[in-house]
Amino acid sequence: MQGAALPSKPLPILATVTAFPALVPLDAPLLVGYSGGVDSTVLLHWLWRCAQTSGTALRAVHVHHGLQPDADDWVLHCQQQCDAWGIELAVHRVQVENGTGLGTEGAARQARRAAFAAELREGETLALAQHQDDQAETFLLRALRASGVDGLAAMSTHSRLGEHPLWRPLLAVPRSALLDYARQHALRWIEDPSNAEDHADRNFLRLQVLPLLRQRWPHAAAALAGSATHCRQTRELLDEEDAELIAHLEVAPRVLSLELLRQMSPRRAARVLRAWVLGHDAAPLPASVLQQALEELLPADTDRQARVRWQQHVIQQWRDHAYLLPARLPSLPLDWQAVWDGRAPLPLPDGGQLSLLGAGAFEQPLQVRARVGGERILLPGRQHSHALKDCLQREHLAPWRRAQLPLIFDGPQLLAAADVVIAAPLQAWLQAHDAQLQWRPGGW
Repeated sequence: MQGAALPSKPLPILATVTAFPALVPLDAPLLVGYSGGVDSTVLLHWLWRCAQTSGTALRAVHVHHGLQPDADDWVLHCQQQCDAWGIELAVHRVQVENGTGLGTEGAARQARRAAFAAELREGETLALAQHQDDQAETFLLRALRASGVDGLAAMSTHSRLGEHPLWRPLLAVPRSALLDYARQHALRWIEDPSNAEDHADRNFLRLQVLPLLRQRWPHAAAALAGSATHCRQTRELLDEEDAELIAHLEVAPRVLSLELLRQMSPRRAARVLRAWVLGHDAAPLPASVLQQALEELLPADTDRQARVRWQQHVIQQWRDHAYLLPARLPSLPLDWQAVWDGRAPLPLPDGGQLSLLGAGAFEQPLQVRARVGGERILLPGRQHSHALKDCLQREHLAPWRRAQLPLIFDGPQLLAAADVVIAAPLQAWLQAHDAQLQWRPGGW
């Protein structure tokens, strides 16, 4: 632990004034990612001063990765510092899974983000301490992985973590200015010994590559971060075009018209497909998976049922449309059943819901259970019952949705297959009461 590990020569005061932001008004409660290192210590102290001026709620979260022998001491340091500033601190202990293929650094980052997401409260914004040097490193890492403009855009000052805003207020500030701020305010922080090892790619760039670049180009980090900004501006223009195209191609939430997608050039189709996936909070499509998706989805064959999987999601082709689905889509257990009077929405075992809208309740409780096959239903205007299987095919209900259908019975009589197929008696009752059924499948 230390509080004086600073440059041997103080920075010129002009650099401090122009490079580190003044106090700003805060208009939302903040949760600050606080490792105890100098970067997050400076951020927390600066936001603490801002919060005192604005009267805004401020909390901190520390993630205990268990990767260093001194990790417990770091928790103690962070708690003592937060106590001194009157800041509430949450501590999350995580296990870093090394078998994910992400490496220790990537797995730790993934665990950290999951901890942040779990800790965020309604209305809070997450604030993180990445700075200009971090941005330069990210740009170089992405360039060395042959990233396109999306990857080279690196980090954004404003983005999102799930439903919550994510703010990086120091992204344009050089690390030297953070160190100078820490000296001026006599801050204390911890040093992670792993930061001095150059095994990880990011550390290698930080310890070996960027210092060499600065010898020739003193403003190398600022220039690289500036290139990231230019890429981000280009990406934002492309994102606007993507959004307009997706609005035209998406015929229903998470359902994309392949007929319309084929009318685009392959490069444009690839970008739209990638943006469509990201727009629904799915994991980004790796380049190899994206290429596979294009090869399997774009050929004009309405009978194809191509299926492309990555991480926890799949793109499933059916009737010339692409459906974005969870890799493991839940279904109703075959032995599940419930009694439902319609007064309140009925929660389904797969996470879905069945509701009666426009009427207080049914005349009598009805039975709801899973589809097992062989059911028949009497449709409006028909004299004889029809096989439910045939009715579902005529309704173009996707096969994976059929396993999720809740069936509504009055004794042995099938009254409805969710809101997809409704029998004559129930249809007449719904019309008489100006009511309707509404089914929300689970897993979406």
